[in-house]
Amino acid sequence: MTEIAFHFNTPDKLHYACRLLRKAFSTGAKVMVWGEIEHLRALDKSLWDLGANDFVAHCMIDAPDYVLSRSPIVLCSDVSALNELPHHEVLLSLGDTLANGFEKFERVIELVSTEDEDKARARLRWKTYQERGYSMKRHDLSQKVAA
Repeated sequence: MTEIAFHFNTPDKLHYACRLLRKAFSTGAKVMVWGEIEHLRALDKSLWDLGANDFVAHCMIDAPDYVLSRSPIVLCSDVSALNELPHHEVLLSLGDTLANGFEKFERVIELVSTEDEDKARARLRWKTYQERGYSMKRHDLSQKVAA
């Protein structure tokens, strides 16, 4: 069954996503990032703006097949394309709703900001996962900052 983890109280989802993707890339993990196109464009730019020593190979879902098949990190806003990905290891969700097809991934990481509306939408996703029988891990980032 898919492993689900929520990372709550992320002060800057974009910055945190870059950190997660940099770590995933360094370990050889394959990640699909799902969210709204404007968030993905900002993430794409941020990943390209990392220093040369922090390069993270990635592409958008509409990249040519030869690029897509070799990219360990794929950015996608179209949930219907989730089934057509070259890999289904980790799904990093920046979206406001449950990603259709999430269950095809080994792991799902949901990022949740400190904003009340984002937290409310995350609670609905949490409840839906729970109702479907998934167990979730909760990582409260505010506790890490306070420590």
